[in-house]
Amino acid sequence: MAKKPAKDAKDDSAEEAPKGGGMIKKLIMALVLVSAGAGGAYGAFAAGLIGGGDEDKGPDLPKPIAKGDEDPYAPPAGKDDGAMAVYGEGGSEYRTTYFSFEESFTSNLKDSAGLVQLSLAVSTRHDGRVLQWLTRHELALRSAVLVELASTPEEDVYTIAGKEALNQRLTKAINAVLTDQEGFGGVDKVHFKTFLIQ
Repeated sequence: MAKKPAKDAKDDSAEEAPKGGGMIKKLIMALVLVSAGAGGAYGAFAAGLIGGGDEDKGPDLPKPIAKGDEDPYAPPAGKDDGAMAVYGEGGSEYRTTYFSFEESFTSNLKDSAGLVQLSLAVSTRHDGRVLQWLTRHELALRSAVLVELASTPEEDVYTIAGKEALNQRLTKAINAVLTDQEGFGGVDKVHFKTFLIQ
């Protein structure tokens, strides 16, 4: 009887290695596919392609109001506001509303004995929440305006370019206060109602 040659230990491990290695490769591939699927599903959810259709898609910030559209945050109509608004067809597609500061602003000018006295209004094309915030934070807004006036050199208030630069700085300062307090500015422009230099 012929004996079968004995397998060496090397041959056994050589035959088993591909089986064990193949199983590990299959497990790794399965994990990669599951991870890719989970990542894709999360990406689709985050992009709003699946799920969460009726959920809030971010902060509820004031939105521009088109001419003729109703503002859900408009202040109640007063005695003088009872007439229906009529908008022209040209210009901006959005309506503009104004807020006037009741009291004027008086401040010294930077490195000068000169004084400036202003009456201001601001305009916005956003909904009535911006007007509410202007009223609510008027004290902080007045302070920010006075700081900007006090940092204005006297020569700037005598030139058109200087007044335009002051206008832009005041708009930025007012929006900074509103953003800090409410998370949104919304003021498009500052308007000088009176501008006196002494």
